[in-house]
Amino acid sequence: MRVLREVAAQGSFSAAAEQLAYTQSAVSQQIATLERETGTTLVERGSRGVRLTDAGRALVEHTDVILARLADAEAELDAIAGLRAGRLRIVSFPSAGATVMPPAIARFRAAHPAVELTLWPAEPADGMAMVRAGEADVALTVEPPDACNIPVDGIERTTLLEDPMFAMLPAGHPLARRRRLTLADLAAESWIIGSSAGTCPDAQIVLGACRAAGFEPHVAFQSDDYLAIQGFVAAGVGVALIPDLALVTVREDVVVRSLGAGRPSRLIVAATLADGWASPARQAMLEMLREVGEEFSGERRALKIAS
Repeated sequence: MRVLREVAAQGSFSAAAEQLAYTQSAVSQQIATLERETGTTLVERGSRGVRLTDAGRALVEHTDVILARLADAEAELDAIAGLRAGRLRIVSFPSAGATVMPPAIARFRAAHPAVELTLWPAEPADGMAMVRAGEADVALTVEPPDACNIPVDGIERTTLLEDPMFAMLPAGHPLARRRRLTLADLAAESWIIGSSAGTCPDAQIVLGACRAAGFEPHVAFQSDDYLAIQGFVAAGVGVALIPDLALVTVREDVVVRSLGAGRPSRLIVAATLADGWASPARQAMLEMLREVGEEFSGERRALKIAS
């Protein structure tokens, strides 16, 4: 089933073989075996590659859930049998990976040194997909401020902290002399926001906040890299809203300003499989992430920068 999923994703046996580090013959044999076991044709082979049949597409739709459950079963059996102390696979988007994750991982390793722990970078949408596919146990992601911790689409969300956003302007901007701003003050500016293609929830939060303030922002440029956004702001391309966690390093040629009590914000959330096995390692990490989240909530770097 893993091979079938990869063939569907890559569109050919050869590309799937390369991705899986198999030979093309091994991929072909695996698909043939699966077709014999299911009693139907799953893949149609042609001169321009392969195409899934209706039966193949139906099986692939169930594959992620099945493989995730198998991974959970394997981990639980290993823990019961005492074969290993456990493993924990985490994915995180960059700004949380640089701030929330380091202290949480340091505490986890000190408390549970025998657990095999890995951390991979992934944008929020990709991290959620990895949790659904059983490829990650915990994914740090972003939710809008009105989200709640109710399982949706098989994913359980644990809110770690609220991450407020601050206005960033070039140091020489006329509004830079003011200590506090409102979104309405920036209505006539050109804006730099994240990708609006669904890969960056921050962009949707910023757009929603601007619209709630009564204007549609003129988007001059889009980037999902907050360090790059700082560079574009410094160069005068536009203004931006940047969350507190992304302000670990601030350039000298930009200024950060508070937007007051009505500032937009995002929720930093730990996503896990709702019906998956809650391993002791996963639960311990969630608790440490909550603790670190509370500490970050009490230490607002950007508030100091903007004051």
